[in-house]
Amino acid sequence: MQKTSSILGPDGQPIKKQELTEETARASLTGVRNIWSFQSIADNLTPERLAQILRGVAEGNANDYLTLAEEMEEREPHYGSVLGTRRRAVTKLAVTVEAFSDDAKDIEMADAVREQTRKPQFRKMKKALMDALGKGYSVVEMEWDFSSLPWKPKDYKWRDPRFFMFDRIAGQELRLLDEEDIFNGVALKPYKFIRHIPQIKMGLPIRAGLARLVTVSYMCKSYALTDWMAFAEVFGMPIRVGKYNSNATPDDIQTLISAVANIGSDAAAAIPDSMRIEFIETAKASGGDTLFQNLAEWLDKQTSKAVLGQTMTTDDGSSQSQANVHNDVREDIQEDDAADLADTLNEYFVKAFIDLNYGPQENYPSIEINVPKPEDLALLAEVVERLVPLGLQVEESQMRDKLGFADPEKGAVLLKPMGSQPTEPGLVKNDKANNQVCSGCGQVHNQSHAHAMNREQSGDAIDELADEALAEWEPQLKPILDPIEQLAASSESYEEFVAGLPGLLDQMDETELVKRLALETFKARGMGDAVD
Repeated sequence: MQKTSSILGPDGQPIKKQELTEETARASLTGVRNIWSFQSIADNLTPERLAQILRGVAEGNANDYLTLAEEMEEREPHYGSVLGTRRRAVTKLAVTVEAFSDDAKDIEMADAVREQTRKPQFRKMKKALMDALGKGYSVVEMEWDFSSLPWKPKDYKWRDPRFFMFDRIAGQELRLLDEEDIFNGVALKPYKFIRHIPQIKMGLPIRAGLARLVTVSYMCKSYALTDWMAFAEVFGMPIRVGKYNSNATPDDIQTLISAVANIGSDAAAAIPDSMRIEFIETAKASGGDTLFQNLAEWLDKQTSKAVLGQTMTTDDGSSQSQANVHNDVREDIQEDDAADLADTLNEYFVKAFIDLNYGPQENYPSIEINVPKPEDLALLAEVVERLVPLGLQVEESQMRDKLGFADPEKGAVLLKPMGSQPTEPGLVKNDKANNQVCSGCGQVHNQSHAHAMNREQSGDAIDELADEALAEWEPQLKPILDPIEQLAASSESYEEFVAGLPGLLDQMDETELVKRLALETFKARGMGDAVD
């Protein structure tokens, strides 16, 4: 008798722990889940056969289609490559776990889920779930470990999609093929399966897989490659025509046919004198030598657009800037795939883990898979440079995080603007937070205080220098102003005064003023170097 727990499943019935430790959907040599019973579909695929397969999917018989989808990945390098690229665009993204609130219990549950996501098996499980992109769905079976707390999946096993079917009424519920009900299948046990059905398009999930979208291109390319190989075998070779007279016997004719056929590879043949072989050069049609290549490349582009949403990083030989914009998979497609996978993990993994360990909750932790947004660091620096002087306050730690820089360690050698002194005047010591001890007030201040103190000290010194220079301005300007005053006293009109100004230059003595300005400039420059 199976042990039951006090935890109720989604159906309201107590869960059976033994069922969670057993492999429910494993393959077998006999029965409906035999992996060796499936025959190849891609061999000799014709338009009629493909149409029959696609109609079968719409009628609920997807085995042939799922087999073809798998063979397409194995046989068609381009499709396998771009489909793998789209899968990895999501599986390489970091998984984060957010608590519902700051409540201690919510944080505890989030930490427990986060610990599970860091295990290697979890990443492999994500890759298995992304198999749904090609086929329309993917199922992973969880094998639980109840030997210690918390209860957790000890393994995730990908199950062949041909072991499952959609219900025959609505075509939305995924069910397990089983001898118990071969026609309808059986319901999947709760807390046991993670089923990923990405919403690539509306309608029946089995019709949404990318494989269905590219099956026609795959078939056409297989024809193109076959014809291309046949064309390449005889390309450039003349047509060989054997001629015989009316007296030739059937044996003679067969001998001639064999000679004509073999001369292409052996370059030698023996025929009777009464027969002859002629070589006829064929006319080369314009573009005939590139016809098959162009067709194959065009079909590859259609596949790239169907899977990746673009062709630049796979087919067009685009520039580096164009490829960076598209970044393998179009960004909106990558974000949508990541959101679909996160929804699946929250519904089937997080809920199962929390329910079994903490009981059903009103609110659960959530898994998020976010596509990182590249920062325009040049634009960011320009904005900060312009707005900070206008009063915008920005934390240094935030800017370091944006730039990827760590906080300076205590005693670290710090970069300085060119021309600056190793330490600011009035500052004698660095601490870990890049603050300095003010020698004036003895308090720890940040760099902005240091610059403000230096500006204050510099302003006081310059004010004193200006006061000193203006204290004796009259003796310095007297030799310059006296000739002007004398001209004003002797002039009878404004016009006469203006006309006499040019002649005063020779009478003015600026020697004392120039000496004084030079001296004060020298003092100010020396003081400025001391406080910069």
